[in-house]
Amino acid sequence: MKHLLLIGLSLSLLACNQQADNTKDLEERINKLESKLADAYKPGFGDFMGSIQTHHAKLWFAGQNENWDLADFEIHELEEAIEDIQKYQAGRKESEMIGMLNAPLENIEKAIDEKDSEAFKRNFISLTNTCNKCHIAVGFEFNVVKLPETSPFSNQDFRPINSEDNYYLEEHTTSKTNSETQD
Repeated sequence: MKHLLLIGLSLSLLACNQQADNTKDLEERINKLESKLADAYKPGFGDFMGSIQTHHAKLWFAGQNENWDLADFEIHELEEAIEDIQKYQAGRKESEMIGMLNAPLENIEKAIDEKDSEAFKRNFISLTNTCNKCHIAVGFEFNVVKLPETSPFSNQDFRPINSEDNYYLEEHTTSKTNSETQD
């Protein structure tokens, strides 16, 4: 009986030791993965600002054309880019200051919800001025943001398509039909 108890105790200790080894191996693997993750690519600050510039321009043209659905989409893209800056570029002065854009963005969002073109324009100008104030505050005063004049997106029409004014489909269907009849 003593021998059985001794054998059982020995097997238990062996099993515990094996679990400790497995735990140690798992901890090492987790540490290696965390290290790899820390070294993985994450967009630079300029990448995020380029995205913000794109959505800033698209938001302007959507609002100017009273395409409120697109404007709503673009405002959320801007908010997402700001959240990403704060997440992936934490600790930078720029990341800490970018929150100053929140109030103008909320005002634009309200104008979009109310489909108020004048409030949209007024608040968009405020947003643009706030961008420049932020640039000054972080030492990037040489990077001046202004109201977009022409769209850099030749492949996007910022006017809304609706059932009463389906100009895009009509224009392109008519053009295609005319070119087919000329052959």
